Amino acid sequence: MIIEIRGYGKAVFLEEKLTQYALNPLKDRHKAAAFRLALGYQIQDADELMRNVAAHINNYTAVEKPDNGYGKRFQILMELTGKNGKTAKVMTAWIQDQDTKVIRLTSIYVKE
Repeated sequence: MIIEIRGYGKAVFLEEKLTQYALNPLKDRHKAAAFRLALGYQIQDADELMRNVAAHINNYTAVEKPDNGYGKRFQILMELTGKNGKTAKVMTAWIQDQDTKVIRLTSIYVKE
């Protein structure tokens, strides 16, 4: 999915970041459990979580982080209401690759 992040431009949000990591209990059981308990999202809900992030990302301010030598980094902390009707804070981390200039999601997790 390509999403527009205000002030940064188009960003790549790969479903695999959710299905292979954040929502996958076999890869990261703590992140997967946090998403399930806090927002009701499980691995089969990856597309729904992506749409929720995309719909709300520009309601929050991006905070730049130090360049780690690979490109410009920033984070966006947002509040999302999940499929279970509960609201939780979700951190998204992004990088603009210094070579390709492509912005992509690097991490997503429930912030407690």
